[in-house]
Amino acid sequence: MYIPKPIFDPDNRGHFGKFGGRFVPETLMPILLKLEEAYLHYRFDPEFWKEMDYFYKNYIGRPTPLYFAQNLSQKLNGKVYLKREDLNHTGAHKVNNTIGQVLLAKRMGKKRVIAETGAGQHGVATATAAALFGLECEIFMGEKDVERQQLNVFRMELLGAKVHPVKSGSRTLKDAMNEAIRYWVTNARDTFYVIGTVAGPHPYPMMVRDFQGIIGYEAKGQILKKERTLPDLLIACIGGGSNAIGLFSHFLEETGVKCVGVEAGGLGIETGYHGASLNSGKPGILHGQLSYLLQNGEGQIEEAFSISAGLDYPGIGPEHAYHFEEGRIEYRYITDREALEGFIWLTEEEGIIPAFESAHGIAYLKKLENLNGKIVIVNVSGRGDKDMLQAQKYLRRINGKIEINYPPEELLKKLKIHNPTNTKD
Repeated sequence: MYIPKPIFDPDNRGHFGKFGGRFVPETLMPILLKLEEAYLHYRFDPEFWKEMDYFYKNYIGRPTPLYFAQNLSQKLNGKVYLKREDLNHTGAHKVNNTIGQVLLAKRMGKKRVIAETGAGQHGVATATAAALFGLECEIFMGEKDVERQQLNVFRMELLGAKVHPVKSGSRTLKDAMNEAIRYWVTNARDTFYVIGTVAGPHPYPMMVRDFQGIIGYEAKGQILKKERTLPDLLIACIGGGSNAIGLFSHFLEETGVKCVGVEAGGLGIETGYHGASLNSGKPGILHGQLSYLLQNGEGQIEEAFSISAGLDYPGIGPEHAYHFEEGRIEYRYITDREALEGFIWLTEEEGIIPAFESAHGIAYLKKLENLNGKIVIVNVSGRGDKDMLQAQKYLRRINGKIEINYPPEELLKKLKIHNPTNTKD
């Protein structure tokens, strides 16, 4: 039975070093303190985790396979394993967390859950858990993301959730989270906010990390069974950072294992249109936490940009900011075009269609070119079903070969930039 045993925990105020904390209005402090009290009560409770274990195995379908990617391994002269979170019920790693939080909400006596979502996978996973446990569900989603993730919007509505398109700001994940918090402030008595990533005020970064830690817990046992040794390298895409810290968390004490989080490079760091908060941001406060953010010289939050709705966020979880400054985890970035190349590569070589988010990690693997016999685990955090409409816009098969039409001229014209180049990692 999985019970989280983290190596790095925040202090009692929720700080990882200087990052994290609870920067919220006074009206939210009693709610967060009550949530922390409830979670700490169940955090290492064998009965709670026995129930979680039941749903992990019988509902989500865990453990997910650690798949040996033979074709990629041959091309890269190494051993490539894929942690198949795309095979989870609902199609991504998000459900690992939502089952835990909604189960906690039910034990706290809440009648309704709310959530923010970008790519829609967290919204679908929250709506799924709410349906399973008999709670009302409302989802806040940026209007731009509603347009590009229509299939997931329909799935949420089919599951009984009410979807609120958010029209303010950039109409993406940041703005969806803003609206969810506003709603929570006025409805906290009977409402539980299910945050989808390792961000937000304490205890969310710790709590979500604990629930997603099942990924690394399984992967560590699986690789030791298959190879009788630890991997040399772990790779995961990173927006807020839950799938990455989920994979890394049980390897962080193993100094011989290199961990790489891959941010959204968008149209290239030099264009300003990207979501690489660690590679191009600086510390600031957003959504109740101190972490690295994309911001201008006056400290105003800048809009993130990515072909991937799930990475289109101008911040990062505070534990990632801590590991970035400590140097334990390395953070790189991949452009949109490179991610599309990774999307095609995995699909053609292994018959696995990844989400655009996961394709960033695959693209980073592709750029390594020669592994020299090393063992690598890449987290395939979600499947690409949700991105098919987007893929149709940017990919065409011409003379038997897939061609990429990205970025399209109308997008460059709209953004008033010319010929963005693919940046080096």
